[in-house]
Amino acid sequence: MIGRVRGWRRGWQERTKLQRIDLYTRVTLCSLPWVFLLSWGLLPLGATVDHGPVAMALGAAFFAVNAVQCVLSNRNVAPAFAHYRGAEPFPPRRLRLPAVLLAVLTGLLVALAAVGGIDDPGLSLLVLDLPLAFTVPYVLLVPVRAYLLHCAAFGVVVLGLLAAVGAPGGLLFGAAVSLLVVVLLVLVSTRPSAWSLTVMWQAEEARDMQARLAVAEERLRFGRDMHDVLGRNLAVIALKSELAVELAQRGNPAAVDQMVEVQRIARASQQEVRDVVRGYREADLPTELLGAKGVLEAAGIACTVEGADGPAGIGAPPAVQAALGWVVREAATNVLRHGDPRVCVIRLTTTAGAVVLEVENDGAGPGAGEGDGSGVAGGGFGAAGSGGSGLAGLRERLAALGGSLEAGPAGDGLFRVTARVPLTAPGRPSPGTLSTEDR
Repeated sequence: MIGRVRGWRRGWQERTKLQRIDLYTRVTLCSLPWVFLLSWGLLPLGATVDHGPVAMALGAAFFAVNAVQCVLSNRNVAPAFAHYRGAEPFPPRRLRLPAVLLAVLTGLLVALAAVGGIDDPGLSLLVLDLPLAFTVPYVLLVPVRAYLLHCAAFGVVVLGLLAAVGAPGGLLFGAAVSLLVVVLLVLVSTRPSAWSLTVMWQAEEARDMQARLAVAEERLRFGRDMHDVLGRNLAVIALKSELAVELAQRGNPAAVDQMVEVQRIARASQQEVRDVVRGYREADLPTELLGAKGVLEAAGIACTVEGADGPAGIGAPPAVQAALGWVVREAATNVLRHGDPRVCVIRLTTTAGAVVLEVENDGAGPGAGEGDGSGVAGGGFGAAGSGGSGLAGLRERLAALGGSLEAGPAGDGLFRVTARVPLTAPGRPSPGTLSTEDR
């Protein structure tokens, strides 16, 4: 529980940090047009005071339109980021007014050059500020190649208009350099920032997806373990309850002993359920073998266990013993539930570097066979339509260790379950881990 709380806290801290980085990046990009407007865009306009009222009016109009352009640029940064990340498309209509304002700014700049309302160095600075507000969101909406081509076309138009109103060659060169600088500045400051944020948010989304998958796997594990834990005990409770009813109807006092045993098993089942919920429970092969033998014999089924004291039993690695313990439990449960067996043999052997567990019982009918992987037809696994999940759960456990499980008729009315696990199996996975195949 403490580990989960710490993990949740770390995830929350990482997400908060990412949100701060995202906010910092957006604020920086939104501030960039205003910084240029109040520096290179404002300082040169002060010289228009010395060039008459027309130049002053054109300068004031240029500043006002540029301020409106900055406001629109700030409003378009967020949807441009969303478009770049692929979250939602950018509405083209949001670019119409900024494009019109860019054309107006270009006309005002050319008009200032035509009336001589500003010095050549100041005009070069205004050219530097001219496309900045428009290009900050625009660079996120089109590919880099398209962005450079569009900016080159815009630069040709601006230089052509300035040349048409008689701008000298030095001014044209300075304007060209200014346009090149601002185009590259926006490109290298905006696109990498957006790419970094996109990668970080994708990593965060991947972590969220991983957490959801872990929850789903934990639910599968919990359902599988509950089935494995309660299946046999409920079958024994049902069997002993029926026996107690029959004894009670005959007036036999042994019915009380059977109900006491039912009470004991029910209490033990409660404790096992608590252990499963806490994630502490592990199947122990020797214990499961003794338990299966006792339960089957109590039900009137002769049970023989072979090889429990040999290398295949106590000598197997703990992970192998735990996996085979679940097989013994499920097999004993299904022998009790289905068919009418009289004899059951549980056999442990070591063959070719693997531990082989065989659970064989008689009483299998002619239709016994493997179906959906849950119950037993005539004393085996997998009656069609049984609707359980025992065999599927066991295969998940064994597959995680490189093992396999087979179940089916063995001839002469026998049904056999065979589990094979390599002795060199990897360590037991965590309770909520499934095999790669199941994922």
